[in-house]
Amino acid sequence: MSVDDRYFDGLFAGNDDPWAFRQRWYEQRKRAITLAALPRPRYRAVFEPGCANGELSAELAPCCDRLLCCDTASAAVKLARTRLSIFEHAEVRQGRLPVDWPEEKFDLIVFSEVGYYLDEKDLTEMIRRISESLTADGQLLACHWRPPIEGCPLNARQVHDQIHDQLALPRLVLHQEADFILELWSREPRSVAALEGLR
Repeated sequence: MSVDDRYFDGLFAGNDDPWAFRQRWYEQRKRAITLAALPRPRYRAVFEPGCANGELSAELAPCCDRLLCCDTASAAVKLARTRLSIFEHAEVRQGRLPVDWPEEKFDLIVFSEVGYYLDEKDLTEMIRRISESLTADGQLLACHWRPPIEGCPLNARQVHDQIHDQLALPRLVLHQEADFILELWSREPRSVAALEGLR
């Protein structure tokens, strides 16, 4: 069974940064690697499910014309809205995914540290929604902590294997460390160098 909303509400009870996104070099570096992994300098519309307090969101915002974020925890939504208030093109919604999936189309979906909180059924539905929401040249970036997390139905490898098998798109980026794995799949199969005529 997917992790209950009460778990996330509890994390944000009296703590505006439960994963220490702002303090930890690990988190700062991972955000930098995430941004560096993007094959394009700018996107039309980006969706970030599970945005937490909006730290990654604030770094995605300058890279796109529209940014939509969501989280299930009301405290996280408030924090993210405050963090993104300087960006007129950014919006934060509260919702439980995959049920409250947006109807818009996106050329980038950033699925970071979310998948292992879902069971296989909900992850399958999430991947289906992702596939339906990607534009003709759309991309999915997924990034997850590799060590097992107590109480989570899945681990990072299971999440990424399921995405790879069910999304069935070319993988442009694979970055793996002892701590996390990051992959990017794209409906535009050409590499950055190929798109710029270098090969």
